[in-house]
Amino acid sequence: MGVSRSLTELEHGGLLVDRAYKQIQGAIYDNRLPAGTSLSVPELARQLAVSRSPVREAVQRLVHEGLAVTVPHKGAVVARVEVEDLYQLYEVRESLEGLAARLATSRRDKSAISELEALVTRHREALEGGEGLGTHIEMDMRFHRRIREMAGNPHLAEALDGLQGKIRLAMHSLWRSEDAPRLALRDHEEILSIMAEGDPHAAEVGARRHIARVRSALRGYLETEP
Repeated sequence: MGVSRSLTELEHGGLLVDRAYKQIQGAIYDNRLPAGTSLSVPELARQLAVSRSPVREAVQRLVHEGLAVTVPHKGAVVARVEVEDLYQLYEVRESLEGLAARLATSRRDKSAISELEALVTRHREALEGGEGLGTHIEMDMRFHRRIREMAGNPHLAEALDGLQGKIRLAMHSLWRSEDAPRLALRDHEEILSIMAEGDPHAAEVGARRHIARVRSALRGYLETEP
């Protein structure tokens, strides 16, 4: 699969590698560059209106993070996350998200809780307004990202960032349940309520239960897959 017109020309200023990386990464996350798409350096450079060198470095960064893979005689392509891989990612994520919720609750303040409330409200409005899967995925990711920021542990944040990138990559192709956005929002509302009450242990249990529910759904899909 080749590269369609998925990117926009980069503006001047800042590090070209970082900005090229962010644009390509965003196109992958938004499914403008779906799994299997060839990440042709000349074509990406043409679309971004930059030289090939920063694009080549950006693509290598994506390969290092697991968002792209190198295929013999073809070069880098957008990675594909299979259901079994996603299930295993969720096994790890369950523990880490629980830890993040516990630490974030113990360190919470009124301002941070207000930010989470605003994210949940925006998510609810998006679902009630019939906004698409892309908006749901973005709101889901922003909620969890804010909690791990609140946790105040950069090593935990780095580990979850790596997992979440691959999970987001798989969302468009593997997120089949129509109820998933509604159930995710319900879980987020419950986690937020517990965090606001200030019970770190209960927050950890709630966050783990949220991830375990998704993992269970994935296991069910694996068992029924032909």
